Parts: sequence; structure tokens; C-alpha cells
Amino acid sequence: MPLAKRIIPCLDVKDGWVVKGTNFQGLRDMADPVEMARFYNAAGADELVFYDITASAEGRALFTDILRAVASEVFIPLTVGGGIRTVEDFDRVLKCGADKVSVNSGAIADPSLIGAAARRYGDQCVVLSIDVKRVDGEFHLFAKGGREDTGIDALDWAVRGVEAGAGEIVLNSIDTDGVKQGFDLEMLDALAARVHVPIVASGGAGKMEDFADLFTHPGMDAGLAASIFHTRQVEIRALKEFLWGRGVPVRL
Repeated sequence: MPLAKRIIPCLDVKDGWVVKGTNFQGLRDMADPVEMARFYNAAGADELVFYDITASAEGRALFTDILRAVASEVFIPLTVGGGIRTVEDFDRVLKCGADKVSVNSGAIADPSLIGAAARRYGDQCVVLSIDVKRVDGEFHLFAKGGREDTGIDALDWAVRGVEAGAGEIVLNSIDTDGVKQGFDLEMLDALAARVHVPIVASGGAGKMEDFADLFTHPGMDAGLAASIFHTRQVEIRALKEFLWGRGVPVRL
């Protein structure tokens, strides 16, 4: 029996509110994260991702009070990221109720963080989130919420992260983020050819067919989206029934 593919809504939180933008720009307030967590827990989501999206850029710790309130509402795995720079940050977030911790800018600043966290909490707890954009035909790794080009080859970085102990990779394509024209399959295929841990595809989902297309590609374990779920443009239960009808293994 093949492993069920996961459908994951993402709460991008800024100043205590869930927000959404396009290509990581122009953020609009949408809703209260605690209410949305409650909704997604009941709506059939397989997991929930909570990103404090300005913590890294503002150089501060993640909001633990909101996180605790969100964690108390969900009984599905919760991945949390934003401003994770030390093993102590992992500890704090896990104690608030997170199941997995997502690192991005913090790991770029200190690559030893991945291995240190994996040794203490296990590979399954460490999620390497990478924000990637094409620059002159190459996949560049971006930091600080997609604001800063590191010049690092994103695929090489992913390989190093997995070797260090990351148990899962979230690939956010900045090129397709919020555009709703489908996932960045070219970028995802390039990543799947290089790593053999679960890949969560993020950026570009606009309709149910985009998820069906994603899961025809080997190595894709989960599809993550925000605005199409927040605006109820796509209902998670209906999406899962659609995928099941297309032969995609999902938890109904």
C-alpha cells in the first residue's frame, strides 16, 4: 500500500494575524490563526504548518503565546517555523506543542543547527524549508523570507541539509508563490532527483488539478497551500475525494 499523500494548509502569521501575498510580497491580513487552526483540524487537513513569517527578518523569537493557542486546537501534526536560530529555539517551540520544526534562514546562518537538532530530537523533527528562485537559469537559495539572494545553489544546499539530518524538505518556489498557475514541477523534479526524504511542494496551487498533477511526479509526498484553502476556493475534503478518484492515495 503506497503511503498516503498529505494535504497541508499553511498559516503565514504576521503580527498575530494570518496573511497572504504573491511572490512573497504585498501581504494582506486574512484571519485569526487560532480560529483557522480549529477549522483546518476539522476540515480533514493531514498536517498544519505555522510560519511566523517576519521573525527572521526582524531578528526576534517566534510568538509562543499564539503558537500555544494554535497547538491546543489541533490534533494533527503541527510544523512550526520562523526565527528558529538555535537548538534552544527548537526546544521552546516543541514545548509549545509543535511536532516538527522548520528551519530556513537560521540554518543558512549556522548550518550546524540541522545536525545538532537532528541529534537531539531525531531527523523526523527537523524540516528544512528552502525558498528558491531562478536566477540566470539556476536555482538560488533565498533567505529572510525570500528577500535575500544567498547565491547558494538550492539543490546543493538541500543535499547538504539531508546529509546533516533534515528528515523532510519543504520547497517553496518564489517564482510560483501565490500565482496559482500550478506547482513548480520542474524545480520539484530537480530536487527529487537529488534527495530521498519526503518533499513537501509549496507555491503555486490554484485548483484541484494542480495537486493531481503534483502527485503524478515521483518523490512528492505532500502539497502545501495557503490562500486557496483560506478563501475556501478549494475545500480539503472535496480535494481529497477528487484525488482519490484520480487514483492518488489519500486519507479520507
